[in-house]
Amino acid sequence: MGSEQGNQTEEPVMTSQTFPYAERSSSVGTSSDRVRPGFWRAPFAAATYREVGFVLGSLPIAILGFTFAVTFFSLGVGLLVTALGFPVFALFTSGSRGFAALERHRAATLLGTEVAAPAPVAQSRPGFWGSVTARMADKAGWKAALYQVLMLPWSILSFTLTVTFLVTGWVLALYPAYHWVFARYTDWPGYRVYDFTTDAGAHHEYYLTSAGDIAGVSLLGLVLVLLTPALIRGLTNLSRAAVKGLCGSR
Repeated sequence: MGSEQGNQTEEPVMTSQTFPYAERSSSVGTSSDRVRPGFWRAPFAAATYREVGFVLGSLPIAILGFTFAVTFFSLGVGLLVTALGFPVFALFTSGSRGFAALERHRAATLLGTEVAAPAPVAQSRPGFWGSVTARMADKAGWKAALYQVLMLPWSILSFTLTVTFLVTGWVLALYPAYHWVFARYTDWPGYRVYDFTTDAGAHHEYYLTSAGDIAGVSLLGLVLVLLTPALIRGLTNLSRAAVKGLCGSR
């Protein structure tokens, strides 16, 4: 009995303190789904405007990332005839990792999508050149650089669509609130849709003045306001996939 009791060891209790990232990893990529607002509430939900913030912030960051990636890659290729090209490529992959870390942070903060960071660079040889060659062979760094290149055109498209639909929708929806401005401060009786004269001398003009016109414009704007969050969600879903695939540990 004594020996059996002596051989028995108490099993350690696994808690969130033991593995501090266990609870977070179970919700990776799902937190945004839990807080996704309904169709009617989406135009006024904070989650929607966090996604808008992600899209708007993506363009300047994409410009910086693209400029960094193209500049350092071109410089590294040009210097490969000398030994200086290798440290440049090491800086290229290291800097790309830095941009990827920023994107993971933005995805977690604004999109509610947490992405695990890739493993640190594994250096097999000691010293400066061991560090350089390890960073040159860093797969995560090259994937992050590819992300910087690919996301510039996507960020331009996303920015343009988001701003166009968001602003147009609210401007049209709120038209009844500022319709009076045109008659009071301009020589237009209402918003001018068109005003032109043909080669034959016939003049054509159209202003939004009737109650039906005003209501129709406002209704069209409300439709755009309701559909814009779905558009933004689709745009950011692709951004989520890009961050997961090129900036994370996959």
